Amino acid sequence: MTTRKLLLLPGDGIGPEAMAEVEKLVAVMNEATGSSFVTETALVGGAAYDAEGAPVSDATMALALAADAVLFGAVGGPKWDGVAYEMRPEAGLLRLRKDMQLFANLRPAICYPALADASSLKREIIEGLDLLIVRELTGGVYFGEPKEIIDLGNGQKRAIDTQVYDTYEIERIARAAFELARTRRGKVTSMEKRNVMKSGLYWNEVVTRIHRDEYADLTLEHMLADSGGMQLVRAPRQFDVIVTDNLFGDMLSDIAAMLTGSLGMLPSASLGAADAATGRRKALYEPVHGSAPDIAGQGIANPLAMIASFAMALRYSFAMIAEADALEASIADVLESVRTGDIMADGCRRVGTSEMGDAVVTRFRERVSR
Repeated sequence: MTTRKLLLLPGDGIGPEAMAEVEKLVAVMNEATGSSFVTETALVGGAAYDAEGAPVSDATMALALAADAVLFGAVGGPKWDGVAYEMRPEAGLLRLRKDMQLFANLRPAICYPALADASSLKREIIEGLDLLIVRELTGGVYFGEPKEIIDLGNGQKRAIDTQVYDTYEIERIARAAFELARTRRGKVTSMEKRNVMKSGLYWNEVVTRIHRDEYADLTLEHMLADSGGMQLVRAPRQFDVIVTDNLFGDMLSDIAAMLTGSLGMLPSASLGAADAATGRRKALYEPVHGSAPDIAGQGIANPLAMIASFAMALRYSFAMIAEADALEASIADVLESVRTGDIMADGCRRVGTSEMGDAVVTRFRERVSR
């Protein structure tokens, strides 16, 4: 049987606590389904900076490039606020994305039936939500040059970040969004700021052309990104697949996260291009919730976004669709009666990180052992 190589990068804050629950699931999968997962663990973020002098080492990058998939916890925290910009914990994640050429970030927002009342929106607005944000991940203002702070003299400085997109970058993210829409409800909403940004104007032009020439059977609509943020909280079920740039995707996906009831509920996948010979993609999977240093080490963090990120790895990196479905269904089952504090509701049993993980593992084992 083919060995499946997973690199685990727990990172900082609640990352290690959430990753521990995924390790339980990997063990169960190897035992119950003979999945042949082999894991390695390495440092990233502030933990890597403290131990290795950089937010991600060359050795860890080599492991990431050799793995079939990378599972990433979270990075950052006030402990590292004073380190140099290029050594900040978040720089480790940016290097992973850049060196692995992970250009497509997939962030689903699904409202589990049991959590409809946990959302900040009314049940009738949020119930049944199932949308996917496809964010361009390696271009745009986060990577554009020049990126600098210039001393102008007389006590004045100028901060510069540059929004840059080439044709191929927009084409490939558009194609990714349309292909995903074909597996869903067939609708793509492209979001940019063409009214005030040249990059937004060109984004709109390229996405329109790709739709016309290659995906005319699907529905495409365009929406200004600020209006899109408003529509996400007004009527989120109108969306199927949203495709947008790096900066707007970062913000809109966090809005979508809160629609689901908790930032602790949103997984994500970051994918590269398919290898011409093998068809396989470099891939990194991570929860969206961040390192949450205020609750780190207390055993109360919600691990479900990390677990759901592993389910995405099963689906997109290993084509283990039945297992991914079973894991996502197990999460839904457990939420009917068991909750961590961030999504607690009357009538449910409040548990910590490890207990929530155990509950999902138990239900998953039951499902895959049938």
